[in-house]
Amino acid sequence: MLKAFALFMLLVSAGVQAQPALHTDLPLNYLARADEQARNRPLVIFLHGSGSNEEDLLSLADELPKHYNYLSVRAPKSMEPGRYQWFAKKGEGAYDGDTSDLKASGQMLLDFIEKARAKYPTDASSVYLVGFSQGAMMSYEVALRHPEAVGGIAAMGGRVLSVLRAELTPDESRRALAVFIGHGTADPIIPYHDGTDADTFLKTLALEPEFHAYPGLGHNISALEVKDLRAWLERLNP
Repeated sequence: MLKAFALFMLLVSAGVQAQPALHTDLPLNYLARADEQARNRPLVIFLHGSGSNEEDLLSLADELPKHYNYLSVRAPKSMEPGRYQWFAKKGEGAYDGDTSDLKASGQMLLDFIEKARAKYPTDASSVYLVGFSQGAMMSYEVALRHPEAVGGIAAMGGRVLSVLRAELTPDESRRALAVFIGHGTADPIIPYHDGTDADTFLKTLALEPEFHAYPGLGHNISALEVKDLRAWLERLNP
């Protein structure tokens, strides 16, 4: 799975910031740009794609609202040194995930969210999962099954997995879930129609996603998408 690293050269100014230390005190390892002493700050949890790690999305925090706390987690399944995934791909056809991996990773992520909220005190309604690619798929997996755990998700370059589609029905508890969907029209890994299909499917669940198409963008995150994401987060928590 391609990483979002190409974006960072556009976003990070000259001079390299020191990388935060890896935290190991919660159910998933993570990096943090957060103030443990501040109460009731909204919290963004970044979920990277397959074959990447917790460093991949953290630089996005430089371009997002300053009054948020930001954590970037490492997926639990190791592929090789420095590369991790949330679940193994199942089959050779349309991208789908191994059910046992999804269940295990979903539970670990739920546990992480709960404990992160205790460490960085905030309400569940002010927690937002921001995922790219496989991380976007995990955002859908956790938030649509457990809408009480988060206030919203931003799914970039992802899709709703078929196993999740098959098991969901409209539920009033999801109506408050805020959803941002961003997808490049030239994505060769997770095709653009997966993004539009997710938008259509979520509307059948009585959700109202904010959908953004990015003409010519492949399987990465553009500066314009980050600008749109920032505006979305600012509207949710001015």
